[in-house]
Amino acid sequence: MKSRIYLKFILAYLLFGVLSFITVATLTSDSTMNHLKEKKAESLYKVANIIVSKYASGFYKGELSIDTFHNHLEAMGAYLSATIWIVDSEGKIIINSEETTDLNNLTVIENFDRTISGSSYYQTGNFYGMFDQSMLSVISPMTSNYKVKGYLIILTPMSEIIASKDRILNITFVTLVVIFLLSTIIMIAFTFMVYLPIRKITTAANEYAQGNLKYELDIRKQDEIGYLANTLNYMSSELNKSEEYQKKFIANISHDFRSPLTSIKGYVEAIIDGTIPVEMQEKYLKIILFETERLTKLTSSLLTLNDFNTKAAMLEISDFDINKVIKKTASTFEGTCKDKKISIELILTGHHLYVAADMSKIQQVLYNLIDNAIKFSHNNSNIFVETTEKNGKIFVSVKDTGIGIPKDSLKKIWERFYKSDLSRGKDKKGTGLGLSIVKEIIQAHSENINVISTEGVGTEFIFTLPLSKTSPREN
Repeated sequence: MKSRIYLKFILAYLLFGVLSFITVATLTSDSTMNHLKEKKAESLYKVANIIVSKYASGFYKGELSIDTFHNHLEAMGAYLSATIWIVDSEGKIIINSEETTDLNNLTVIENFDRTISGSSYYQTGNFYGMFDQSMLSVISPMTSNYKVKGYLIILTPMSEIIASKDRILNITFVTLVVIFLLSTIIMIAFTFMVYLPIRKITTAANEYAQGNLKYELDIRKQDEIGYLANTLNYMSSELNKSEEYQKKFIANISHDFRSPLTSIKGYVEAIIDGTIPVEMQEKYLKIILFETERLTKLTSSLLTLNDFNTKAAMLEISDFDINKVIKKTASTFEGTCKDKKISIELILTGHHLYVAADMSKIQQVLYNLIDNAIKFSHNNSNIFVETTEKNGKIFVSVKDTGIGIPKDSLKKIWERFYKSDLSRGKDKKGTGLGLSIVKEIIQAHSENINVISTEGVGTEFIFTLPLSKTSPREN
């Protein structure tokens, strides 16, 4: 459809060019011819009136001889490149600027009638058959004592006027051809610079609309169209990543739900049909409870992430003491730390340190980071939680001396459901969503979180919070 429209545009353009040439060749030619003819006639008529006013009265009164008058007309005719006649009322040519005057053998203009041209002071044609070519003739009456004695006629070939018209038309044609060629070049440039890229963009948009997000838009331009193409390529890339992520996300959820559900179903069926004896049922009921808690945690984490995806800005910001929250959160791990003989050391700035944030969300961040540190720490080791104040920001650090994170996993730990190979043996109950939730919460506060880790040495997570501007602080 678009190709047919563009073809129609080209045909219309060519038709416009042809019609332009036809217009110049006809209407413009006639207009130019009439204009030149009128200008020439007007110029000659002014000269004729000057000659009449200067010499006619003296000629008819006998004050100017016919030879002298002839010489004046001859000189003027040569200057004008025209023939000048003095004709009496009967049509006899008394003086001809191009011939010697012979009063005994005067040329008579047959059917000469001054009134034949009406009020016009000029006419074109062979002038009563006197010429074998078309002539422009200007007639001015010569009077003496208020009576018309004769006429001064200036005649010039129309061929000269036609030649002038042709020269003007040639210039016009050349100009028109140049304009047409330039517009053709502009149209060709428009085709390659605008039309074809837009067609490619339209094709790409249709491909994306049909679900082909791997379609690559091949436009290499450094302008607005190129920027648009790059934006579309980026959009398709991000949509493709999103689609792949959704597939991976669903696959991970299915896997993480399937495993515990399979275990629960199998053990329940075994208990019901008596495969598991009564004395062993408590053991397997504890396994079912463990898997149920795992499903509950996974569901809760998914709901938390969904809240941040749909309501990222809905935070309950308040001023609270971060040191107090850290102490409270660390105390919840007292039993776990006692079992693994792990010590949590708090290095806090001041007795109170107020921040402006969502307290429940920050408590969840601390819980996830400390829980993560405990999972990957060795027995009889230390975990350090530290707060520092710098440049209007509070820096919170959670550092362990555990197994660390491999370099190739550092950038992936924030991905949902990601578990490093080193964690799989230790984190049986983990969902792979804890660090994703941590990052979502910190980013929702428009703050940053970073990780520093060395494999076999330990890991440190550092995140920032805005210092409270209204609550008191003790240092």
